[in-house]
Amino acid sequence: MTPPHTPVDRLLRTGPVPAEAVVDEFRELALPLAEQLTGKGFRDQWEALAGLGVLRLDPPEHTAREEGAPGPVTRSLAMIEGIGLAGVDPGVVYALASQVFGMQYPLRAVLPRDAWHSLAPLTDGRVLLCHALTERKGGSDPLSMDTRARRDGNGDGDGYVLDGAKTFITAAPVADLALVFARTDENRSPFALSAFLFPVDTPGVTRADAFAKTALPGVPMGELAFTGVRLSADRRIGAEGSGLAILASTTTWERALLLGYALGPMRRTLARVTEWAAGREHFGRRMGASHQVAARLSDMALALHRSRTLLYGMAARLDAGTPTRRLSAEAALTKISVSEDYVRLTGHATALSGVRAFIADSELPADLHSPMAALTYAGPNDLLRVGVAREFGLPVEN
Repeated sequence: MTPPHTPVDRLLRTGPVPAEAVVDEFRELALPLAEQLTGKGFRDQWEALAGLGVLRLDPPEHTAREEGAPGPVTRSLAMIEGIGLAGVDPGVVYALASQVFGMQYPLRAVLPRDAWHSLAPLTDGRVLLCHALTERKGGSDPLSMDTRARRDGNGDGDGYVLDGAKTFITAAPVADLALVFARTDENRSPFALSAFLFPVDTPGVTRADAFAKTALPGVPMGELAFTGVRLSADRRIGAEGSGLAILASTTTWERALLLGYALGPMRRTLARVTEWAAGREHFGRRMGASHQVAARLSDMALALHRSRTLLYGMAARLDAGTPTRRLSAEAALTKISVSEDYVRLTGHATALSGVRAFIADSELPADLHSPMAALTYAGPNDLLRVGVAREFGLPVEN
């Protein structure tokens, strides 16, 4: 385990002290669990970590805070960082960040108060939610989706019949609820999609076996198929045709803060490699005396510092009430920057570790797949760059 307050930790304590205190608090809470949960199933780990309170959101009306105290979004991010810093399986931490930022916060903003309160079991881990958007033909172009929700009847109060399939869904093999996006209009328009929230055990839903993954294997991923699934109208979120707007919100939240799950592993990697380089004898001197080694470690520290600054900056913007529609470009830039810095930091660590990086039970094992996979989560970085360029007014196409 990374010892508390290493030189790396002291160097990085540049954020608000209260936020750092939350990181420390949740690191200490999660430390004993990280060891106890090794080898346990995903749901066992999920429920144990949920017991720490990471899935509980401060109520939106809770604005009275001590001066300088972190806002609720900043606090959530600090919880995620602390749990990751404790050494909890990164896949489980990723799943926690995905539910908190990609689903719970944006859903709370659009659901009626009673509907949100009915989802209270989410906050203690008894119920797990998954986000079902991507289809086998693609996910970055939501208006090309084939999943359809057709009116089941003639009146406005009637329900829907859902048909189609979604894939590459985090936690789908074990989830209780699904947030599903489907076409409710055949036109390719901003009002062609609607969002639905319903139990995965609804008749007509088929759950496929989990995929065998090389990245973040600690969290399962799978598919959901829908065949004549009957949904009452109250399973729809918002008005019919508002699905794209809801998707834009969930996507912005996810791009802004999902990579918070990487901060703990990045800090642990930097601390571990720094400690090793400082003590290892290399060509008659300590390895850390090499300018090349020092430069790589400094570049790792730069990547981590930049990532923390960007993520906590986005959390502060959301705490300040900035509408997500005004944050889409910043969120995309944050996701691009942090994911690429995660890859960069891991690459430096691998170069410094040598063959030890590829020995599973060495002191310096490297996981190259998971950082690389971060380049595709919440939209491939190449497509996000296109979206940012469009915000500049360039007539660029995909």
